[in-house]
Amino acid sequence: MKLLLISEELLKKRPWLRYYDSVVSPTINYPTFPAQEILRNTANVEGDKAATWFYGTEITFWELYMTVIRLSNTLIDLGVKKGDRIGIFLPNSPQFVIAYWAIISVGAIVVNINPLSAKDELRFIVENTGMNGILSFDMVLPNLRAVLEEVDIPLVIVTRLTDFVNGAGVSTREELGLNEGWHHFSELLEASTNTVPVRVPISQSDPAVIQFTGGTTGVPKGAVLTHRNIVVGTYCVEMWGIGIVGRMPTSRRFVLCTLPYFHVYGEVVAMCYSVQTASTQVILPRFDPDEVMNTIAAFKEFSFWPCVPTMLTAVLNHPRAAEIDFAKRFALINNGAAPCPLELIKKANDMNIFLSEGWGMSETTSLGITQPIQGTKKALSIGIPYPDTDIKIVDSQTGEEVKQGETGEILMKSPLVMKEYWNNPVETANQLKDGWLHTGDLAYMDEEYYIFIVDRSKDMIIAGGFNIYPRDIDEVLFKHPQVKDVITVGIPDSYRGETVKSFVQLIEGASVTAEELIAYCREHLTAYKVPRSIEFRSELPRSAVGKAFRRILRDEEISKMKKEG
Repeated sequence: MKLLLISEELLKKRPWLRYYDSVVSPTINYPTFPAQEILRNTANVEGDKAATWFYGTEITFWELYMTVIRLSNTLIDLGVKKGDRIGIFLPNSPQFVIAYWAIISVGAIVVNINPLSAKDELRFIVENTGMNGILSFDMVLPNLRAVLEEVDIPLVIVTRLTDFVNGAGVSTREELGLNEGWHHFSELLEASTNTVPVRVPISQSDPAVIQFTGGTTGVPKGAVLTHRNIVVGTYCVEMWGIGIVGRMPTSRRFVLCTLPYFHVYGEVVAMCYSVQTASTQVILPRFDPDEVMNTIAAFKEFSFWPCVPTMLTAVLNHPRAAEIDFAKRFALINNGAAPCPLELIKKANDMNIFLSEGWGMSETTSLGITQPIQGTKKALSIGIPYPDTDIKIVDSQTGEEVKQGETGEILMKSPLVMKEYWNNPVETANQLKDGWLHTGDLAYMDEEYYIFIVDRSKDMIIAGGFNIYPRDIDEVLFKHPQVKDVITVGIPDSYRGETVKSFVQLIEGASVTAEELIAYCREHLTAYKVPRSIEFRSELPRSAVGKAFRRILRDEEISKMKKEG
């Protein structure tokens, strides 16, 4: 019945459409308004519903909307203009939510900054974007002050996270020790009474967000995401989950927001999605397993939890996990940012959890390919492309499409794809060619057009003439009951070209040795893939959304080899 609604021409172009859930449209009539209208529309019809929950304190959608308007007018009074780059140097909090919608409402550009950024990382982002203003909080002021001694940011606004927790009291500028000329977030809001919406002309092609890549392949690049990118991403997430969440009344919609909002994955799939679907954002400023478990236990149900494998692993293996029926507590859980180990998928399935996986990049508004929610799910597959998204898999050397089943680089063309890299025309030209984004991810497409990531092209190990994908080794080691996390890299070797080394984080109380893990790999891997060495670490380098920083480990090994002579 549904296929009759899809033209033969479109089905030929995008054959994976036949595997969409029956309620998912193969194409979406995206509205042409700027992204901040998402908040206005929901506040108009669900004004009394809680938009945010933060340690028991709630803000309704109407209160949020009015607060955003007041801050927007204040930003204009403080000299913020359309196109200005305004950093948000905050963890998940009501202040982040308010600042985000206010900044884009005045036509300025949100620059996402990880609150854990070191001084040099912060300075790079400030200088690269020519930052005009920054919203921050008391815990990171030492780093911010150090940068501001060397680089000028005209507008600085500071808050304390507990300022938005009822009963905790509101800080003062004296308590925070604010520099002269800096502004206190709560004092600005208290002084602002202008609730007339700002009328800055904004087109969908205007930049809304600059999201820096993780920097694992060199100098970080700022992906410029437009208002259209944000609107398209938000509507795509809503459409994809409509078969489950769309059946729930808004009164039952609560999203567990543990993904960092300073990354576009959390910003779009948790924060913007929650506003679009009139869901309450249950906000946690950091991922602490005990705190997350306490929060889950405090709510009857959640309509959605977007997460990464490390988060899901921590929760499903938590000592209190047996107390909670996750299958009933969560209508839908989605994993993204990093591959979900097969053992974790099996565990979730055994617990009857409704789990889906997806793939995206900073350059694609964090979206692109995902498993059908109600349809066929294939273990280790990232699924099929989102609506209005074209994918082809090509030979990286020739640019020609490979046959189904063969490995090549994913190229993507979609309204989800970024506008450009900020102030970096060379890298923009390298990655965007004729409208196609060259992702650098290697994958193959099976006979039903489901896509399976093999690895990053830059991470592939070439040892003794053999191509080795680190994920193959990671997957095997993940299956060992005493392994908590693993990242495999290629180490330069004068004879073999490269040799395989795995860095392993063990579960608490584990007793397995490196020799035993290597022997375990020999049982499950072809000889040339078996790690030549294993090093144990108390933790492994991953981004805020769980991506493996293989380059960091490889660079450490190269540096060590140089010192040893």
